[in-house]
Amino acid sequence: MSLKVSIPPYGSRQNWVPRRAEDFGDSGAFPEIHVVQYPLDMGKTKAKTSNAIAVQLDSQGDVKFDLLARQGSKNSNKIIYSKYTDLLPKQVSEEDPDLVRPDEEEIKEHTEKTRKALEAIISAKVSAAMPVKAAEKQAPAQYIRYTPANQNQGENSGASQRIIRMVEVQKDPMSPPRFKLNKKLPKGPPSPPAPVLHSPTRKVTVKEQQEWKIPPCVSNWKNPKGYTIPLDKRLAADGRGLQSVHINEKFSQFAEALYIADRKAREAIEMRAKVEQTIAQKEKAKKEEDLKQLANQIREQRSGIKPISEDKEALERDEIRRERQKERQRDRAIQRAAPEKRTKLTKENERDISEKIALGLPNTGYNTGEIQYDSRLFNSSKGLDTGFGEEDNYNIYDKPWRETETITNTIYRPSKNIDKDYGDDFDEALKTRRFVPDKGFEGADKVGPRESGPVAFEQHEDFDPFKIDHFLGNLKKRPNDDESRSSKKKK
Repeated sequence: MSLKVSIPPYGSRQNWVPRRAEDFGDSGAFPEIHVVQYPLDMGKTKAKTSNAIAVQLDSQGDVKFDLLARQGSKNSNKIIYSKYTDLLPKQVSEEDPDLVRPDEEEIKEHTEKTRKALEAIISAKVSAAMPVKAAEKQAPAQYIRYTPANQNQGENSGASQRIIRMVEVQKDPMSPPRFKLNKKLPKGPPSPPAPVLHSPTRKVTVKEQQEWKIPPCVSNWKNPKGYTIPLDKRLAADGRGLQSVHINEKFSQFAEALYIADRKAREAIEMRAKVEQTIAQKEKAKKEEDLKQLANQIREQRSGIKPISEDKEALERDEIRRERQKERQRDRAIQRAAPEKRTKLTKENERDISEKIALGLPNTGYNTGEIQYDSRLFNSSKGLDTGFGEEDNYNIYDKPWRETETITNTIYRPSKNIDKDYGDDFDEALKTRRFVPDKGFEGADKVGPRESGPVAFEQHEDFDPFKIDHFLGNLKKRPNDDESRSSKKKK
């Protein structure tokens, strides 16, 4: 039994409000009733929204679980591996139509499509990178037949139809863009969730929970909470008893090597000390021997006895003889090799090196080609062998050189002919006392005129920087070796 809904006629619907879908019938809403209306539930929000996905089955009647992975993705052709069979290797057969090589026409078609797509991308990139955009190609003109609605004769020049030519407006390539195109695109869908390929979780047993409990650390240094821990527990936590002490064999080898190295080093140091001691003893004995010889030489020089050593003189003669023989051999070799060098060497050997170097003096030497000797040195009873001079005298020479000649006048006094250009009053200028004051100081000693010649220095009587006088005085006081030996024998 169905209830028939009676809708009041138009004009008498002031107090009537449609509430159900049957109140609308097959028509829409009532505009004269100012109430929110939902004919056929159109525009009405549902009370509850659900995210549940409808269950779908495949051809074999199994549930399609890959719908969960595909939820939210816009690409319906995306391949998603959600089955266990997707992990197994796929069997490939030669008769599979998906693996057959395409023919040449299909290859050319795909190649042409790819080329056009790449050209479009490249042209867009190039045009965007260019500073001035090239003028775009205009679209072809379009012809449109236009029939006006008003067919009066006074309008449209009396024409009932018109043909309009539509042409694209020419664009200025230099004009800036009118619209901004930097719109932010919405983010794409997230990556699909990873398939779960493991067994479901199970509850942990009480035994496993107790095994997973880790006891607190037992420290040997800190105990902030004051726990009383027995020693056996501390030793068990330390773990020292669990490790077996193993000493490496190389420790003994290392200790033995250190001992051997130390012993060898001590032996080397001891040997070096002995060698240094023997060297020091030899040097000391050599110094004592040298001092004895020096004392004997000084004693012999003081006594005036000339030691005669025939063996020493014979050795000196042999040495001179060998040197002369070597010189003769060298001269013969030079004469055979280069005669010019021989003459040059003879000239250098015969050169007199006793020439005077003082400027302005005449050359008194005669280049006769013979070696000159001073005859005063022969058959003389004086010299270094005979004591040379007194012991208290420290002069290098026994008498002045060329005492009779006035060499000082020639060295320190210029000749008159040199200064003729400056005038003839040179003698008068020398005689004038230029550095003597006209009036001297009272109480000062007047110094007499200085003699001509070099400055003479007087030696101080007590001047003895090396204490040689003291050394010679001690030698004079010491008795001879024979006297000292006789005195010892008497004692």
